[in-house]
Amino acid sequence: MSVAFRRALLALACLSVFRLDATVARTPVARDYHLRFFHTHTGEHLDIVYRSGNQYFPEALAKLNAFLRDHRTGDVRPYDPRVFDLLHDLTAAVGRPNAEIDVICGYRTPWSNAFLRRHSDGVALHSLHMQAEAIDIRVPGIATARLRDAALALHRGGVGYYPKSDFVHVDVGRVRRW
Repeated sequence: MSVAFRRALLALACLSVFRLDATVARTPVARDYHLRFFHTHTGEHLDIVYRSGNQYFPEALAKLNAFLRDHRTGDVRPYDPRVFDLLHDLTAAVGRPNAEIDVICGYRTPWSNAFLRRHSDGVALHSLHMQAEAIDIRVPGIATARLRDAALALHRGGVGYYPKSDFVHVDVGRVRRW
């Protein structure tokens, strides 16, 4: 092989390495999905990364399910992960992506739902809380009306506004409001 031919091969090899490096450099890094919670009934806190890119972390989801258990009975039901994505996007929409979310109510057993229906107003007979597809929340420092408006703008499910009790209900059912 001639020196010129070897140099040409070396130049091509270098170009292919640089192209590979440029391709790797442009590959987006998977985004982490992070949530912080305070449960108003149990006094517990949870700070967790539950997803990276399109990959949900089963151990994190199990911790979230246990955290959002029915606080009256202790029963746990697997939550629809879309609820967590909704909360992640909702805190970002109000400009507080790292805010600690106050949980008023997570999962409810049918017994708890019936108990609440007997003792308060506005509890649905077939509440999505019983399907682990709903959550009642507030975000300290964010007006409940602003949180409601941001949830409505996402068009990702139901949004209930409870100004007297100072919380917002969000779920991943059909888009509706009350």
